[in-house]
Amino acid sequence: MLAALAGCSRDPEPPASPPLPPVAEGARGRVVFIGTSLTAGLGLDPSEAYPALLQHKIDSAGLPFAAVNAGVSGETSAGARRRIDWVLREPASVLVIETGANDMLRGLDPDSLEANIQAIIDRARRQQPPPRIVLLGMRGLPNYGFQYVRRFNAVYPELAQRNRLPLVPFLLEGVAGVDSLNQADMMHPTAAGQRRVAETVWPAVLKAMRQ
Repeated sequence: MLAALAGCSRDPEPPASPPLPPVAEGARGRVVFIGTSLTAGLGLDPSEAYPALLQHKIDSAGLPFAAVNAGVSGETSAGARRRIDWVLREPASVLVIETGANDMLRGLDPDSLEANIQAIIDRARRQQPPPRIVLLGMRGLPNYGFQYVRRFNAVYPELAQRNRLPLVPFLLEGVAGVDSLNQADMMHPTAAGQRRVAETVWPAVLKAMRQ
């Protein structure tokens, strides 16, 4: 797992957000993925990142939604919190939140992670109508110590329970630590790894779109 996640912290915190891709069909709802390099698909073509793969599933299901990849490599939860107003400048039908891996790798306080994600949720719910929200969980690495890992791992289920959100317990389930599913740098998922991530995330996103 360490090898699969280490690259997240090595990417510098970006000074500004890249432009969001336009959604050509205005009648479609927007499924917005705010996240780190794991969402951005660092090292791959954008078409190989899991949000783009989910677009194929959305289209195959005949659902009127467009996936928007708002992932930024190297971003902490504080960065995502600062960006959320900009990300939601166009309303989202579904907001998928993936953040925290870089907080953990930098040893940042899990209480700050929890507060930042809660602020993102609160801001999203001020949108009218509010988006359906899906929370993607991460897991702490054991070398950070039992107490830290326990506190970090508890953040996601506690937020999901408090806010009544669907939770994907671990974004990298079946991918972290698997050589064949990570790039040569052993830091980010390969295209095959991203396909596995898409399968993990899809049921929760599908349910949110159908609500």
